[in-house]
Amino acid sequence: MLSYIAKRLLLMIPTLIGVLTVTFVLIQFVPGGPVDQLVAEMRGVGSEGARAARIGSRDLDAKQIEEIKKLYGFDKPPLTRYVEMMGNFARLDLGRSFMHNKDVWQLIKEKLPVSISLGLWTFLLTYLVSIPLGVAKAVRDGSAFDTASTLLVLVGYALPGFALGVLLIVLFAGGTFLDWFPLRGLTSDNWATLSWPARITDYFWHLTLPLICYAIGSFAIVTMLTKNTFVEEIRKQYVLVARAKGLSERRVLYKHVFRNALIPIITGFPAALVGAFFAGSLLIETLFSLDGIGLLSYESIVRRDYPVVMGTLFLFTLIGLVVKLVGDLMYVAVDPRVQFGAAGK
Repeated sequence: MLSYIAKRLLLMIPTLIGVLTVTFVLIQFVPGGPVDQLVAEMRGVGSEGARAARIGSRDLDAKQIEEIKKLYGFDKPPLTRYVEMMGNFARLDLGRSFMHNKDVWQLIKEKLPVSISLGLWTFLLTYLVSIPLGVAKAVRDGSAFDTASTLLVLVGYALPGFALGVLLIVLFAGGTFLDWFPLRGLTSDNWATLSWPARITDYFWHLTLPLICYAIGSFAIVTMLTKNTFVEEIRKQYVLVARAKGLSERRVLYKHVFRNALIPIITGFPAALVGAFFAGSLLIETLFSLDGIGLLSYESIVRRDYPVVMGTLFLFTLIGLVVKLVGDLMYVAVDPRVQFGAAGK
């Protein structure tokens, strides 16, 4: 097992290098880089006028253009910039944002509270609802309850989160009908002056609508996975033997079936948890004025803020590789019969 973990850790290095290299090469061919963005702003045309700025930059002094390139490090050849970037990443230095003039680490830390809040509660709500619902559907497979609940979760899965967000705003956030929930942020402006019970209430009051939008599409996947896994286990021979021995249906279900059926679900916990943290939806964050990772990623791409693009890509790729390894190790912990790296495997 230790040799398997060591191999996986070593394989992360070429994977990271490959992802960063491909992205860096693609960036070199993207028009409207940070130099063009700054020139556009200096000419008062905004970020969307970067293309015009490339034409109008001829009107600027050549020395000014060179100073701008030097400011962003574009006075160096691409290969030199690539080597410097990889050296910085090896030291976990993600660089400094062109747009915000802050360290990328600092930017990510500022956005994390929003992403963690939405991700953690989305993860908990999804699994707390979906697993019991999936078990109930498996026990009642083919019944009217099974059919109706399947229809409901599939409708939720098919409904885009941002479209649901617009509907909820219209209905419950002062749109056309009711004004029950706030529309901006995760806390009120006077949150710091509130008592702790009032703070908790205020936090969940703001969280309700965006959390519904985030979680509604996740119910179908986990629910149907749970149901199908339980149905498959219920039909196996050992369940028939347990029933033949006179064990109660509840004991058969929760002592024998439950553990085996939850293996693929439990091993997916790390990936689902981290995925919920960092899979922020730009449209939902924009609808509810939530300044999270999704909005940061979108703005960094639009503004050609390459340090943020590359830094977040490096961080998320590294987290994804580690989470995948943790998921494999959890599989071994739940089912000791699995032996990674064993002979013949």
